[in-house]
Amino acid sequence: MICYDYINEYVRKTIRKNDGLLIELEQFALENHVPIIHPEVGRLLTVLGNMKKPGRILEVGTAIGYSTILMAGFLQPGGRIDTIERYELMVERAKANIKRAGLEDTINIIAGDAFEVLRCLDKKYDLIFLDAAKGQYSEFLPECLRMLNQGGLLISDNVLYKGMVATDELVVRRKKTIVRRMRDYLDSICNHEQLETSIIPIGDGVALSYRK
Repeated sequence: MICYDYINEYVRKTIRKNDGLLIELEQFALENHVPIIHPEVGRLLTVLGNMKKPGRILEVGTAIGYSTILMAGFLQPGGRIDTIERYELMVERAKANIKRAGLEDTINIIAGDAFEVLRCLDKKYDLIFLDAAKGQYSEFLPECLRMLNQGGLLISDNVLYKGMVATDELVVRRKKTIVRRMRDYLDSICNHEQLETSIIPIGDGVALSYRK
């Protein structure tokens, strides 16, 4: 966590709880140490998504399908989500959860390495959610910008990485490369001529980038 514990606890108490399948997935993720988005990040996604009402979403990093199912709730009628996941076990779990949610006609899971898949995609998206290998965000960026519509939103999760990105005092030796790469990524999106970016210190850090 990158905020004071008492702030996180208070914020999470204010958040309306999910129900049904999402609650089940939250419990599964907790018990099985599966990384899913923090509750406050989920709420931010929901608010932004309802404002944007995207017709097409691209997600990089499916895991068990939690955030994918969450985002399906604010799609335009007839909208579609493409989501990329490299790990076979996660792909199978996500497929099962998406089927349970009745979203098989809305969500398309693409199995494979994110960078290779992104290079092969030739679509346009209103919203792109990056929640995959943190050290590869800079490699993903050119492909994401190629496919992000003007007026679209790029949302990058985990950009402060346990606070290590913000200060060398917290950096663990074995994480130095990831931290350096994430700093490079943030420098890129904050200074890119096609983007307006804001970094928000909630969850593990979220960057919002608007495509001008």
